[in-house]
Amino acid sequence: MNKIKLVLSALLVIGLTVPAAAQTWPSKQIRMIVPYAPGGYTDVMARTVSQKLTQALGQTFVVENRPGANSLIGADAVAKAAPDGYTLGTVIAGHAANPSLISKMPFDVLKDFTYVSLISTAPLLLVVRKDLPVNNLSEFIAYAKANPGHLTFGTSGIGSAAHITMEAFQKSAGIKLLHVPYKGTAPALNDLLAGTIDIQLDTASAFAAHLNTGNLKGIAITSQERLPIVPNVPTMTELGFPDFVTGTWAGIIAPANTPKDIVDRIAKETATAINAPAMKETLAKQGYVAVGSTPEEFDRLVHEEVVRMGKIIREANIKLE
Repeated sequence: MNKIKLVLSALLVIGLTVPAAAQTWPSKQIRMIVPYAPGGYTDVMARTVSQKLTQALGQTFVVENRPGANSLIGADAVAKAAPDGYTLGTVIAGHAANPSLISKMPFDVLKDFTYVSLISTAPLLLVVRKDLPVNNLSEFIAYAKANPGHLTFGTSGIGSAAHITMEAFQKSAGIKLLHVPYKGTAPALNDLLAGTIDIQLDTASAFAAHLNTGNLKGIAITSQERLPIVPNVPTMTELGFPDFVTGTWAGIIAPANTPKDIVDRIAKETATAINAPAMKETLAKQGYVAVGSTPEEFDRLVHEEVVRMGKIIREANIKLE
C-alpha cells in the first residue's frame, strides 16, 4: 500500500511540475530567426510581432537575420534549436515550396517544426513597365499570346510565391512568359523601372509609390477584395480568375516538441497584437492582411501549401538552379 502511495505521489509531482515549468516561461531573452535579409516582408512581420511580444511578455525578442540557401539556413537553425520556447522563427510561403524544389533537405518541413501562428497574408500585385502597350488584364493576356515567350517577368527568386503563382496563371490564361529570377524584390524592381524586364509580381507595398507616379502600371491583384494601398487595381476575381485569391504569407515557427502551453501563449499574444484596430490599419496601408491564427490553423495551412505548391512545381518543371 505504501508503494502505491509513493507511486501516486511521484505521478502527482510530475503532473504538477511540467505545467509549472511551462508557466515560468519566459525568463530570458528570446530569439526570432528570420531566414532572409533585413527589409523584406518576412523581416517586417518578424520585427513587428517581436516588438509587440516583447511588450506583452516582458522579455526582449531579438530578431536575428540568417539568410541564404533559399531560407534553409535560418529555418534549419530553428529546427535544430532546443524546444524550450527561446528560439522562434518567421517564415513565408517559400518555406512550404522548398520540399518540392530541393532534393536534399536538412529538415522535414512537416515534422521538424511546431507551427505557432499565421501572422498575416500578403496578396500579390501584377505590374508592367510603363511603356508596355497594355492597360488591363485582357490586353495583357492578348499581348502575351501574340508574343509567346518574349515577355519577361521578374520575381524575388525561384520557388517564391510570386514565381509559383505566375506559373499557375500562365497555365490558366494560356500564355507563355520567360521567368527572370532575382535575389530579392528590389533588384527586380530596379530592372522593371529601367525597362530591362516587362513584368513583376510581388507585394503591393513594393509598387504603390511607382503606380502613383505613373512609372508602372497595375494590372491585377490576387486579394479577395481590392486593397486600400492600390484601390484602383482590380482583383483577379473581378477579372474572371477566381482561383487566384492567393499570395504569400508570414508565420511564426518553433522547433518540434516546443511545449504546447508556450506555443498557445505566443499564438494568443500574436493574435491580440496583430488584430488590434490600429495594427490592422497599419498593415492594410502596407498591403498586408492581418490574421493571427491558432497553431492548429497554421499547421493545416502549411500542410495544404506543401501539397498545392508541390503540384504546381512538378507541372511547371520548376528547378532550383
